[in-house]
Amino acid sequence: DGCGHTVLGPESGTLASINYPRTSPNSTVCEWEIRVKPGQRVQLKFGDFDIDDSDSCHSSYLRVHNGIGPNRTEIGKFCGFGSQMDGLITSKSNEVTVQFMSGIHTSGRGFLAAYSITDKSDLITCLDNASHFSEPEFNKYCPAGCVIPFAGISGTIPHGYRDSSSLCMAGVHAGVVSNTLGGQINVVISKGIPYYEGSLANNVTSKVGPISTSLFTFKTSGCYGTLGMESGVIPDSHITSSSVLEWPNQTGQVNIWKPENARLKRIGPPWAAFISDEHQWLQIDLNKEKKITGIITTGSTLAEHYYYVSAYRILYSDDAQKWTVYREPGMDKDKVFQGNTELYQEVRNNFIPPIIARFFRINPLKWHQKIAMKVELLGCQFSIGRAPKITLPPPPQNKNDEKNADFMDDFIHSVKTSLQTDKTTFTPEIKNTTVTPSVTKDVALAAVLVPVLVMVFTTLILILVCAWHWRNRKKKTEGTYDLPYWDRAGWWKGMKQFLPTKSAEHEETPVRYSSSEISHLRPREVPTMLQTESAEYAQPLVGGIVGTLHQRSTFKPEEGKEASYADLDPYNSPIQEVYHAYAEPLPVTGPEYATPIIMDMSSHPSTPLGAPSISTFKAAGNQAPPLVGTCNKLLSRTDSASSAQALYDIPKGQPGPGSADQLMYQVPQSMAHPAGSKDE
Repeated sequence: DGCGHTVLGPESGTLASINYPRTSPNSTVCEWEIRVKPGQRVQLKFGDFDIDDSDSCHSSYLRVHNGIGPNRTEIGKFCGFGSQMDGLITSKSNEVTVQFMSGIHTSGRGFLAAYSITDKSDLITCLDNASHFSEPEFNKYCPAGCVIPFAGISGTIPHGYRDSSSLCMAGVHAGVVSNTLGGQINVVISKGIPYYEGSLANNVTSKVGPISTSLFTFKTSGCYGTLGMESGVIPDSHITSSSVLEWPNQTGQVNIWKPENARLKRIGPPWAAFISDEHQWLQIDLNKEKKITGIITTGSTLAEHYYYVSAYRILYSDDAQKWTVYREPGMDKDKVFQGNTELYQEVRNNFIPPIIARFFRINPLKWHQKIAMKVELLGCQFSIGRAPKITLPPPPQNKNDEKNADFMDDFIHSVKTSLQTDKTTFTPEIKNTTVTPSVTKDVALAAVLVPVLVMVFTTLILILVCAWHWRNRKKKTEGTYDLPYWDRAGWWKGMKQFLPTKSAEHEETPVRYSSSEISHLRPREVPTMLQTESAEYAQPLVGGIVGTLHQRSTFKPEEGKEASYADLDPYNSPIQEVYHAYAEPLPVTGPEYATPIIMDMSSHPSTPLGAPSISTFKAAGNQAPPLVGTCNKLLSRTDSASSAQALYDIPKGQPGPGSADQLMYQVPQSMAHPAGSKDE
């Protein structure tokens, strides 16, 4: 009558004294007999030990024995207040007897211990929490039976659990280990969060928790995705049930709570059975075999219909004909899963080990008012490993190969025998016998060479691209004739006047005008007929004949009498109709050099001597420049013009002939004058 919480699994378990962690009653006794697989030994670890030792372990004590029955031998006898028994007690065989005796005492919590086979060297107890370990990540073995009423947890997956939570109890809640079997956990410590949610999962209730400095989570296989109930991947036709609830509402409309309504988080009514008994079921066809690791259920989720299922069984099949009830390994009873405790909360249950099946069926065993529920399945895809293919040699060709044929027959028989599997009681131990292949060095060498080669080729490509770009840039910089940078602008502006200009619509044919034709035009018509792109300085009228002109010319011929240099400056004239002989002023932003005009006059007749020539170059002040003879001839360019060269005007503000203050425009100079002309 002194036995408390007890779970004895095939490889591990948990045992505690009665009323633990409160004071155990007087005059009680309990004895536990622990057996593991033959050939293995048992190790015992205490999580808490507090037994009254007022009479030197005479009436109250804990005794551990090797073996079971009358032939057992004592390993040790223990008692004391607050004794810390951190070490492991190891047996010499696969059987151990633990005896607890409680005499007359006034205090003492008793004890809580865990056991496992000796292969689990990292065994912990149900009372250990994350704050007991300083490593950021560690592996531990949890014993069976850690769902205990005197330990608590806060948090849930995937957010994590508060650091004060029991590691093994949180592992059961997360579905990492089974409360019946125990198992290995991989724990990761991280920074805490301000708030920890509570939930019900695997018969463990997690409570809401406050902020903490750290939390822990578990590393898992990752096979916990949804299988398509909520998302609609599973079609309605693949969801069936034993019966459907139909009932009319107050308006007379018939409500049908069909099986396809049993989708988790779907708004509206759930699936409900027409008859509430233990023979009802909800069936889901996954279309092919899947690895099912868990299930989430809710009630009706309708406040006016307080229906939910509180307990159920799970059945599975590959053909929907032969069904298997889910049981935990080593158990001879069907596992009953805890369902909902109210109609809204989501309750999760995990399958350890997972279920491999196509058809999944839920059989409600307990419910509130009516059978009604919504469901989602958890798991992942399942792939079956194929058996190795046996390659046989060709059949014997002569009698000498008969011995080899007999050998191959024996070999095939042995392979077939080894491939046959029988039902075994215990899971065979699988050891890693894989030999590291010799290609590892080649793989490592390739892993080094490939990045190096990529970097080399990338560098070469970049060099080629840069060289090509530099070459193109150099060509653009030097130009066709390799002119210096400071001469390019003047060269282009000088050549621009000899290039034909294209209008937006079509190219105009050059028009030639004589001075007599220009004199008959009205002043307003001249700008329209003679238009060209304005030059920086106007071109002089040479020999009374206008050379090849283009559109938008800046020349403005005289109207009426021929203008002389003694006339007033037309720029200051208030009468806009009188057109002056000078070009329009240059724009402010234009360059200050005049563009020399070189025209081919060899094919044109010269102007009569009596006709004065009009120059567009303006002298300093209001005085007219002196005329040489009757005509001021400009240097003309003939086909053999190599002997005649023109000079550019000297810029304003630069040293040259004459005073800089007196010159406004410079008259083009010439290297040589034709015979018969006089110098200025």
